[in-house]
Amino acid sequence: MTADTLVAVSGSLRDLALAGTLGALVLIACVLPAGSRAAERAGLVGRVSSIVWVATALVYSLASYAVIRDSGVDFNRFLEEWWNYSNSVELLQAHRQVLIGALVASVMLALVRGPLLAGWSLIPVAWAIGWQSQTGHAAGSTDHHLATSSMALHIAGAALWVGVIAVLATLRGPLGRGAKDAVTRASKVAIWGAILVTVSGAANAWLRLDSVADLVTTTYGALLTAKIVLMAGAIALAVWHRARSLPRLSEADVAARFWRVLAVDVVALVAIMTIAGVLSTVQPPVRAIPVADPSPAYYLTGYALPPQTSAWNWIALWRLEIIAAFVFIAALAVYVRWAVRLRRRGDAWPVYRVVLWVLGIAVLLWVSQGAPSIYGMTIFSGHMVEHMVLVTVAPIFLALAAPVTLALRALPAHKDGSRGPREWLRGLVESRFMMFVSHPVVAATSFAAVLIAFYYSPVFEFTLRNHAGHLWMLFHFAIVGYLFVNALIGIDPGPTRPRYPMRIVLLFATMAAHAFFGVVLTSSQVLLAPTWFGLMGRDWGPDAITDQQYGGQLAWGMGELPVVLLAILVVTAWRQADARETVRSDRKAERDHDADLNAYNEMLAKVAEDDRGKGL
Repeated sequence: MTADTLVAVSGSLRDLALAGTLGALVLIACVLPAGSRAAERAGLVGRVSSIVWVATALVYSLASYAVIRDSGVDFNRFLEEWWNYSNSVELLQAHRQVLIGALVASVMLALVRGPLLAGWSLIPVAWAIGWQSQTGHAAGSTDHHLATSSMALHIAGAALWVGVIAVLATLRGPLGRGAKDAVTRASKVAIWGAILVTVSGAANAWLRLDSVADLVTTTYGALLTAKIVLMAGAIALAVWHRARSLPRLSEADVAARFWRVLAVDVVALVAIMTIAGVLSTVQPPVRAIPVADPSPAYYLTGYALPPQTSAWNWIALWRLEIIAAFVFIAALAVYVRWAVRLRRRGDAWPVYRVVLWVLGIAVLLWVSQGAPSIYGMTIFSGHMVEHMVLVTVAPIFLALAAPVTLALRALPAHKDGSRGPREWLRGLVESRFMMFVSHPVVAATSFAAVLIAFYYSPVFEFTLRNHAGHLWMLFHFAIVGYLFVNALIGIDPGPTRPRYPMRIVLLFATMAAHAFFGVVLTSSQVLLAPTWFGLMGRDWGPDAITDQQYGGQLAWGMGELPVVLLAILVVTAWRQADARETVRSDRKAERDHDADLNAYNEMLAKVAEDDRGKGL
C-alpha cells in the first residue's frame, strides 16, 4: 500500500471513528437515561471508536509525513524525523494536536459512567476538530479564517450527524421501551448536525465558486448542487418525520419499525457522503491565488488593509465570521421558537422581551461580522469599540430579554433519568461555579477587572493573532457583561441580588474603574501589542500611539454612558419595587384593618404608660 493510499484510508477511518466517539458521547450526555443498558452499550461503542480514532490519527500523521518526505529511510530515523518535524511544521503540529485530543477523549471515555463526564469529554473532541480544520484543503483559501471556521463546523456537523445515527443504530435491543424517546431526541440532535453541514457547505461553496453560474456550468458546481438538494431534502424530511410521523407511533411501533424509522437518515447520509467523497476529488472553479504584493496588514491579519474609518464605513463594512454568525442566529431562532411555544400553550411572554433579544443579537452580529471586528484587527481604537459594545451595550438587551427564564419555561423536562437541554441548563445555573461568578460583587469585579487583565497581559495579542482566541474573546466579553447586568436589573436565575443601594455602589465602582482605565490609556506613551498595531503599515489615520490614546477616550466615554443608563434602570426598578411594596402593604392593611399599625400604636401607648407609672 502506497503512502497516498494509506493517507486516504486512514483519513476516512479516522473521520468515521471521530463520528462514533462524538455520537456516543452526545447520546450519553443528552439522550439516554443514565445507567441504562442503552447508555452502557453506547459507552462501549464510544470506547471502541475512540481507540480506533487514536490509532488512525497516528497512522494518518505518519503517512502524511511519508508523503511529504517522499523518499526511503530507516524506520527508526523516520520516526525520529517525524517527531522532530511535528514540533516545527504547522501541518504536522495540527496532526499531533488531533492525536492528543483523540487520546484524551479516549482516556476520559474509559471513565464515563454518566451524562456529566460525557459532557466534559466533549471538550477534547472539540479541540481535535478545531485542529483538524486547519489541515483541510480549505485552509489554504484566500479567506483563511472563513475557510478554517467553516471546515470546523463542517467536520463537527458531519461527525454529529453520522455519529448519532450510527451509534443509535447499534442500540435497538438495549433501548427497549425507551426507543421512541431516544429516536425522537436523537433526531433533533441529528437535524442540528445536518444544519451545520449545510451552513458550512454553503460557506465553502462561497470560497470555491466564482459566480452562481458555476453551480450549473462546472462539474464541481453540479456535484455541489446535488449535495445541497439532497441536504435540503434530508433536513425537510427529518423535520417532517419528527413533527408528524414519530408522535403518531407508539413505543411498540418504534421498536418494531426501528430500521424503517432510521432508513431515511441512513439513505440520505450514504448519498451525501458519496457525493462529498467525489466532490473532494474534483478541482473547484476558483483556485487560491497568491496575493501579488501583500501589505504588512495582510501578513498580520490575513486580509487587506480596510479603508479609513468613517461614519459610512462603520455601517457598510462587513466580513463573515461563520461560527459566531451561526451561534447568534441560532440563538435568535431558538429564542423566538421558545416564545412562540409558550404562547401556543397559553402562557404569556412579553413581546418587548422578544424585541430586546432581537436588538441584542443584532448588536452582536454587527460587532462580530461588521466594522468593529474588521477595524478591531487593525487599529486599537477599533478594538476598543468592539470590546466596549460587547461588554456594556449588548448585555443590557440580552439580560432584559431573560433568555434563561424563557428556556426553563419552554424546554420540556426529561423524566427518565436522562439529561436534556433543560437539565443541563439547570445544572449550569445552579452549579457552585456559576453561583460564584454570577455573584453581584464577583460579576462587578470581573466587569471592571477584565479591562486591565485583558489588555495588560499576553492574552490581548494572542486574541489578535489567533482566530480561536478572538472567538473566545467575543463570547467571554458578552457573558461577563450579561452576568453583571443580570445581577443588577435582570430576572434570570442567579444568586441573591443585593439591595438597591448596594447595586448603585457597584455601578459607580465600575464606572470609576472604567474611568481610571481610560485615563491611563489616554496618557500612556507605551504602545500595547506593539508588534501588531505598530507594524500594521497604515497609510491613513493617526499613528499607533495616538490611536491608542483615542481608544482610551473611547473606553472612558463608552464605558460611562451604558453605566449611567444602568443606573437609571436600577433607580427605576427601585422605585417600582417600593411602589409594589406600598401597594402590598395597603392591601394587607385593608384586609386586617391596619393590624400592624394598631399593634405598633398599642406598643407605643404601653411604653408611655409604663414610663408614667415609673414617674418618668
